[in-house]
Order: sequence, then structure tokens, then C-alpha cells
Amino acid sequence: MTSKEIRDNFLKFFENKGHAIVPSAPMVVKDDPTLMFTNAGMNQFKDWFLGNAEPLHKRVADTQKCLRVSGKHNDLEEVGHDTYHHTMFEMLGNWSFGDYFKKEAIDWAWELLTKVYKLDSSRLYATVFEGSQEDGISADDQAREEWQKYLPSERILFGNKKDNFWEMGDAGPCGPCSEIHVDIRDDKQRAEVDGATLVNCGDPLVIEIWNLVFIQYNRKASGELVPLPQKHVDTGMGLERLCMAIQGKKSNYDTDVFSGMIETISALTGKPYMESSATEVAMRVIADHIRAISFSIADGQLPSNVKAGYVIRRILRRAVRYAYTFLGSSEPLLCRLVPTLVKEMGGAFPELVHQQNLIERVIREEEESFLRTLEKGIRLMDTLMEKNSATKQICGEDAFILYDTFGFPIDLSELIAKENGYSIDHAGFERELEKQKERSRNATSTQEGDWIEVKPGSSAEFVGYDKDEEMVEILRYRSVKTKTRSYYQLVLNKSPFYAESGGQVGDTGRLISADSQEIIVTNTIKENNLNIHLTDKLPTKLHGVFTAIIDKERRDSIANNHTATHLLHKALRELLGTHIEQKGSSVNSEYFRFDFSHYEKISDEDLRRVENFVNRFIRKNLTRDEFRDLPVEQAKGMGAMALFGEKYSEKVRVIKFGDSIELCGGTHTSATGNIGLFKILSESAIAAGVRRIEATTGESAQRIVQESEDMVKGIKNLLGSSPNIINSIQKLVTENEDYRKKFEELVRERAQSLKDRVVEQMESINGVNIYILSGEYSADVVKNTAFILRSEIRNGAFIAGFTDGDKASLTLLYSDDLVSHGFNASKDIREAAKFIQGGGGGQNFFATAGGKDNRGIKLAVDKLIELATKRL
Repeated sequence: MTSKEIRDNFLKFFENKGHAIVPSAPMVVKDDPTLMFTNAGMNQFKDWFLGNAEPLHKRVADTQKCLRVSGKHNDLEEVGHDTYHHTMFEMLGNWSFGDYFKKEAIDWAWELLTKVYKLDSSRLYATVFEGSQEDGISADDQAREEWQKYLPSERILFGNKKDNFWEMGDAGPCGPCSEIHVDIRDDKQRAEVDGATLVNCGDPLVIEIWNLVFIQYNRKASGELVPLPQKHVDTGMGLERLCMAIQGKKSNYDTDVFSGMIETISALTGKPYMESSATEVAMRVIADHIRAISFSIADGQLPSNVKAGYVIRRILRRAVRYAYTFLGSSEPLLCRLVPTLVKEMGGAFPELVHQQNLIERVIREEEESFLRTLEKGIRLMDTLMEKNSATKQICGEDAFILYDTFGFPIDLSELIAKENGYSIDHAGFERELEKQKERSRNATSTQEGDWIEVKPGSSAEFVGYDKDEEMVEILRYRSVKTKTRSYYQLVLNKSPFYAESGGQVGDTGRLISADSQEIIVTNTIKENNLNIHLTDKLPTKLHGVFTAIIDKERRDSIANNHTATHLLHKALRELLGTHIEQKGSSVNSEYFRFDFSHYEKISDEDLRRVENFVNRFIRKNLTRDEFRDLPVEQAKGMGAMALFGEKYSEKVRVIKFGDSIELCGGTHTSATGNIGLFKILSESAIAAGVRRIEATTGESAQRIVQESEDMVKGIKNLLGSSPNIINSIQKLVTENEDYRKKFEELVRERAQSLKDRVVEQMESINGVNIYILSGEYSADVVKNTAFILRSEIRNGAFIAGFTDGDKASLTLLYSDDLVSHGFNASKDIREAAKFIQGGGGGQNFFATAGGKDNRGIKLAVDKLIELATKRL
């Protein structure tokens, strides 16, 4: 079977078992503070597992694109060096939410693997949880009994907590799991060594392909395990490993998932895949990494220096480094692989097809930038090796500066050092890295207590689309401590507060108790589909009814700005082309930014057209049409814009102002006229093919206009109320240029005159011609004098000690022949500057210094004469 057939057969099998087939969630997670990337198939169903939302289906199956390069799920260093670890991979999964449990999960897994995929059953092993005395959990005998229907006891193995107890995180839903392993060794190898002894021992040919997780507990922050009211099944099977087993290969990279990409890399670099172990590893790294990079960009995450963007940039640079070092590729290579990826995976993931141009442009720009960094880093390495030629070791601190400041990978530093007979103090580097991590941990460390239930079993509801104020009850709360503050998180049964998501900031406001106690809500965030309200204190009485009131004025400003992003999106597509699509936004009460795909700077004329277009929309005072709980396909049929990289549920909300129609969960004004005025503040590039507009509306826009008017009035007053200030300013600029030229001519004449004087007064001391200047002069005149002298003198030193206003100043120039004998003006002037209580520097032939003690000028000059005449 091809990888496409394997994927399709999985989905078809579970569809026939009554599962709803859902699309993959974006690989980049936008509205979950606990995750940067989707690292498991269950991520998009977290709120169903946690009981924060009612499952739309009891049974679900999908293929989920995942990325594991951060946190505890970090396989990056293994990728390419072994045959089965990856950054981005597809996870085939089936789920049960309070429906079937261990029996069906195991039965169907066996049926699919042996009946549909025709895997040799004698090569399969299952592991089950051995139990944990620490947690008070016995062995999973139920799963073991189910497996005994299909496998002999010697191929059903007990596993420890590390291997066979799955947890979402430090807290949350968890439970025992049963892994299925396959032995793909040759028959001879299998006869020599029992496969059971190699399960979970790192053998590349005896590997886990499917994990059946039985979620039946909830881990509290205290560590306590409590049973869940409903039991769930969560399974995950890596498509790449499955293809290896089914297609009879010994490496994932030999399957059709990667073989086409590796052929392309080989063709573009002119190097055979099997030329050496180095080229094999390099091509595997690149074939893997191009998938992670491309899917991330398609999902809206551009490479950057922060958070998820930094992770993507690191993956990209790792691939470039392998191409540069081991494949001899000094020109962009990764961007030329995108067409192959689109051809092979675009059918299953249409976002690749749709975003191909953007992906190629972003990758090309990143490659070009990092290739320049590589060359710079190599030069810096040359400098460090020269500096440490005696010890042949580069200290960890210098290696860390290369890594941290210049983005130069430590493994590349070590490679270059080794090739030149040097080593790097790796322990020292790790110490510096740990210091950085500790600083980061100290800045962001957060301690969260357990949720305290005030009203157990109740569900939370957001009512903020319709209400600014609501009578509410507190369902639960927890305390949170960071390095800088302590606060509380509250969940309400009904909340008018919009939680930060989709680029829009969260609401603020108040909770007022029946006895008039006021609790300030400082922010509202979303976590696992719950609106969580941040407060600096708890109400005295947690039970009872509170009045929840949002800051209406602030909300209205945010809503106006959010609606303006829709109108701006419409204007850009209407005026500049339908290739433009939103790539991100940030909306607050003061202004907003809007990121979009576009390949060139927008002219001032077009920006004005866009601004006018939006303001015409505003003046039409179009009312908002809102459609809630609309089937997503029906919404798209209306013409609603669906953004790649966003996860939409089966029912969506549509916001419509005239012919501006978008899927959106944010808050919006009731009519465009409420926005008042729209004003663009700036337009800039943030990545290849991605531009950013910053703009504001309403009172903030009015304030910008008024400040501009005040500035123009002030300029007019300075110009004597000139009717045409542009002409008047141009006249001033021209006059200033004329005066500047005349002044420079005077400086040159003055410098020539001074040069003639110091030449007449020249003294020769120890074979060095000394030219002295003292008095009150401007620094410009002295510098010009020095440079005129430079072209005329030999064996000469020009020494000036003078006052420039209140400042004591020194200037030293050595002729070129003295410099060739080792004279250094920068070094000497720093020593003399001590006499004027100052400092300075410059080049080896010319240097200046300034200080605050005029009385020391003569001593400084004497010191310079001494330094200039003692060497020869």
C-alpha cells in the first residue's frame, strides 16, 4: 500500500465503525497557553476530555499533523540520525468520549493491523501498565485479558509508569495505555534474539507503532489521582512508522513518505543519497525538516526570534546547516523542495497548495539570511581559533556568544573546531546555556494551585455577545503565583467577559457582590475553552450571586477596532487583489495591527485609497448581520472567509457588514458608523511575502489627526504663518545646504592656515617630527588640519591639545610609515586622556579624546610627545 492508501484505509475503517471523520487541527496552536504546537492527536479535543464542553461526537477519527520539538516531547536531536524519529509527523487516531473502552479499542486495533493492513501477527507485541504503588493503581489486567484473545502471554509485556501511563501534563486527564510494537527484523535476527527483550529498548527495528490510551483518571495539581466520571479512549499511530512496517522497509526514510523528497534533494545537490553516512543523515534531516517548516508557515506561524517562531527558525537553520556543511549547498535549497512536498502531500492537506508561494518566499528569505550568518560565524570562529591558538580550545562563554548573539549553532561551532584541530569547552557552554534558561525560568515561572470547586458539576457559558452585565455565580477558582505577583483565576457560570483569543485582547471589568464588595477583573483569558477571569483578590463570600460588569467603553473601542480589521481586509482584497489573506492580527482598545500576504511595499497612494475605502464603509453605517451556530460549509457557501491555520468547529459564527463576510468569534460593533474614523499609522514588512498595517479608529484616530494639525500649526507659526509650508521648508533646506557648504569651506581654509603654522613650528625629537597645536578650536577644524597633514608628512606625529567650548580635547595623528612600525594612536590617546579626566579612542593612525579637566591639557600633550618619540 502507498502512504495515501494507508491513510485512506484507516479513515475508512473507523468511519465504518461509526466514527465521525474530522479534519486535522492546525499544527500551530493559537489559543492554548499551555502549548505552542499540536504534539498529539488529542490536543484539539482537550476541552472534551476536561469536561469543559460537550463532545460533538461520541466517536471520532482523523489524521493529525503534529510537531514534537519543544518541552518533554522533543525528538529534534534524534531526527535524521535514526530511522524513525521526526519533527513533523502524521498521527492517525481514533477516540471514544464516554462510549466504547478497552475491549473495542483493542479488538479494532487488531482487526485493522492484521486484517486490513495484513501485518504478520507473529511480529506484534503489546504492552500493558504494570501498576503504580506510588499512585495506588493496580496492574491493567483488563487490557491484558483483552490482548490474550490475540497474543500469547509471552508477547504481552508489562510496562512501567514511564512507558505505559499517559498524562496530558503535570495535571489533567490521564490513564494507563497499551502500546503495540512491531518487530521488522529479518527472520534470522528474530531467531537469534527474542523480540520481547527488545521492546522499548531503543532498537530501531522493534518499534512502537500504536498507543491505545485509556483515560480514566484526572491528575490534580497536588499529584492526587481521582477517577473521571466518564472513561475515554485516545489512540495515536504514527503514519510514517506504519508505512515502514507495511511497506517492508527498515527505515521510515525508505518509504514513499520520504523517498520522493530525498530523490529531489539528491538531484538538486548532485550527491547520491548513499554516498556516505554524512550525506544520508543530512538528506534525512532536510527531508524531515522541510515538512515541519512548510506546514508551520501554512498554518500561519512565520519564523521569528520568539516562542513558536523561534522553534521554526531553529528547525529551518538546522536544515540549512546540514545542507551547507554536508551537501555543499551554499545557495538556498529548502525553498526549491516545496513543489515536491506540495505534489506529494497537497491532496491530503490543501493548505500547502493554497499557500505554496508564501511558503517558498518565506523559506528563501530565511535561507539567504542564515547563509550570510553562517559565513559571518565562520569568520568569527577563525578569530576565536587565532585567539586561542596556544590552548587549542575555545571557551564555553565565547561559544555561547556565537550561539546566542549570532544564532550560530553549537554543533556547527564544534564541527569547525574539530576540523581545525580545536575543541570547545562544552561544559562551559552548557553552564552559560543553563544560566540563560534559569533567567528565563525565573522571569516566567508560574505556580498554579488546584482548582477549588465552589459549585461542582455546573457548566460555564459565555453571554458577552448579547450582554455587558450579568448576574453570575463562581463555579471554581485557583491561586496563581509568579515571580512578580500573586493573583486568582475564577470561572463563572455565565460570563459577559470576552476571553483573549483570535488576536483580540480580553475584557476587564468588575464583579460586585450582594453586599457591594467590588472585585476588579484585570484580564480574561481562555484555557481549554474556558473563560478564566483574573483578579487580584477573592470575594469575602464565594457563594452567592455577583453582578459581572465589563468595562463597556473599553469593550466598545476594541469592538470598533476589530470590525475595522474586517473592513481593512475587504479593502485590501478589493483594491490590491484577492491573493491577500489575513496572516494574523492583534486588536486592543487603542489600535490594531493586521498582517496579510502581499509581495511588495504598498505605495502611499494605495494606502490612501485603502484608508478612503474603509472610511466610506464606515460612513455607510452598515449594520451588523450575525449568524451563530451555522454549519461551517453553509457559512463558506455564503462567501465567508475561512483562514488557513485556524481551527473551525462544525458550527461557526459569521459576521457580515455589507459584502464583508468573515468567520469570527470576536466582538464587533453593531454598525460601522460607530467606528467614527479609520486612520492608518504605518505599513511595513514582517517577513517575505507578509506585510503589516497598524491602524486605529474612533477617538484614537481623532487624536492622531489633531496632533498632526497641531504640528502643522506650530510649523506655520515658526515660518511666520506661511500659506505654503512645504515651499517654505524647502527654501530653508536649500539655504541650510548653502550655509553648510560655506561653513565647510571656511573650516578647510582655517585648517589649511593652521597646518601651515604647525609645519613652521615643527620639532624633530628622536627622529620623529612633532607637530603641536594648542589653543581654542572646534573639533572639525582640528580634524581637517590633521587629515591635510597626513597626506604631506613622513615620520610625523600631529598632537593637538585644545579646548572646544568647555571641553578639554585631544587629537593624535601618526603618519602611515609610523603606523607600519607599530605606532597606535588609539592606544596612546587613551593613556594621555587620563590627565584630562576623560577617555577616547579611534584607529591606529588617528584618535581623539575628550575630558572635563582643562588644567591637564599640557600634561596630556607632554605624555603624547613622550609616547610618540620613545619608540624609534
